[in-house]
Amino acid sequence: MTNVIVERDSPVTLVGAGALSAGDFAAARAVAPSLVAADGGAAHALAAGHMPDAVIGDLDSLEASVRAQLPAEQLHHLREQTTTDFDKALRMIRAPVVVGIGFLGARLDHQLAALSILMQRHPSPCVLLGANEVVFHVPETLSLPLTAGEIVSLFPMQRVRGRSVGLEWPIDGLELDPLGRIGTSNRALGPLRLEMEGPGLLAMVPRARLEQVVAALWSQ
Repeated sequence: MTNVIVERDSPVTLVGAGALSAGDFAAARAVAPSLVAADGGAAHALAAGHMPDAVIGDLDSLEASVRAQLPAEQLHHLREQTTTDFDKALRMIRAPVVVGIGFLGARLDHQLAALSILMQRHPSPCVLLGANEVVFHVPETLSLPLTAGEIVSLFPMQRVRGRSVGLEWPIDGLELDPLGRIGTSNRALGPLRLEMEGPGLLAMVPRARLEQVVAALWSQ
């Protein structure tokens, strides 16, 4: 599967079948107007009055009543069962940024799978919108216009080193490791800049910073 299904010049909202928080569709589509559903996420979209441009996945979570409301040409059945529908959908979207909703909350195993998938290579960077924060894989360099006191949590998914400007507890000279030192509940001193020596770090910042995160990832 090398060809993408959805290609856009602006960010795309991707909705999954997990828990949604109030205002998720409005927040996501304000910065990512196109809408794609990962399998059962189509039910969330239709229930909220949105018709997805495409539905991508193995379609085993798509109930008949939901399928009947969707044009056949918008259904994209990827038959393999070795990856999640989130992964399948991300591999089939090429856009400046993908904003994922319905992937955090509810089942913990699904959340952990989604965080793992953020670490993998896909055609587009992705940021997941949660009830209180957004989470994304930190690129080689990242600048965010944060203000003093905002929470910045840095969680390594593998051993990684980097440098920071604008953190109360800088990461310079530290080896972050999921089995050792992590960076939960750090705080911004003002505008944030991260420079990483390699992949492997997830960042979590306040939900209100979604627009700034999307802009930062888009600029890479």
